[in-house]
Amino acid sequence: MTARPAPADTPIAGILYRIASVIMFGFMWAAMKLAGENGAKAIEMVFYRGLFGLPIVLAWIAAGPGLATIRPRRPMAHVWRSAIGLTSIVLNFTGLIMLPLADATTIGFTAPIFATILSAMLLREHVGPHRWTAVVVGFIGVVVITRPGGSASLPAIGIVVALLGALGTTGVQITLRQLGATESTGSIVFWFFIGCTVAGGIGTAIWGQMHDAATFGLLLIGAGSGAAGQILMTASLRAAPVGTVAPFDYLQILIAIALGWLIWSTAPPLATIAGAALIAGSGLYTAYREHRLRRESVAATPQG
Repeated sequence: MTARPAPADTPIAGILYRIASVIMFGFMWAAMKLAGENGAKAIEMVFYRGLFGLPIVLAWIAAGPGLATIRPRRPMAHVWRSAIGLTSIVLNFTGLIMLPLADATTIGFTAPIFATILSAMLLREHVGPHRWTAVVVGFIGVVVITRPGGSASLPAIGIVVALLGALGTTGVQITLRQLGATESTGSIVFWFFIGCTVAGGIGTAIWGQMHDAATFGLLLIGAGSGAAGQILMTASLRAAPVGTVAPFDYLQILIAIALGWLIWSTAPPLATIAGAALIAGSGLYTAYREHRLRRESVAATPQG
């Protein structure tokens, strides 16, 4: 079987896709947070996100690349990606239920920190003092956000769940870039939504419950926004490297703060803002260092 050529790098398109993706995910998190306050469980969010989002994904595929593109070339790679993605999204939704929107969103952006740690531990990649410093700064940001011992300390279990969700997000990002070498965007998104629907449906049949029309409406809005965000995020990773587009994810922190103020009339405490600045700075510096090291590596490679 002949592999597809590696995805071409078109940075501007990748960045625009990523910004649109971040906006859609911001709406998804807010809608799911409201649904959670009305009694919806994380596994139900996964199920309805897959069920309601699947028709949107199919319509997009049919109108664009065509339904033939959903045929997988590496089926087991899709199973692995779906398993990581499902675990990650359940953890992220659970953390969202337990924590304020801005705090849950910000903690989710510790993914670059975990990416650095995993690359050193599992891939045996060299990580210099600059990136280790960024890791330490990022974790200081987490400590600042959690406000241990303060009058408004966040629940420890919520923090742990959110951090584990960020760890899962790291695995998803790596897997998506690897899948992009052989699989179409439509195939990657379609099979992930199938996995969400099947696994989420089983979980909902066991632990789910009926909800009122308003809650189902919120789940529908969250599902539609999530489907759009998933399509745009996957497209961004096919258009450009992770290091190029990932820094724009930090716009989601601003979106979460704005939505928290508009919907819940709550401004984030100073600790959240300070911690978000440390985590975002850590992630952006890590992305800059990786870009610089990659550029230096290419320049040092003999030509011809």
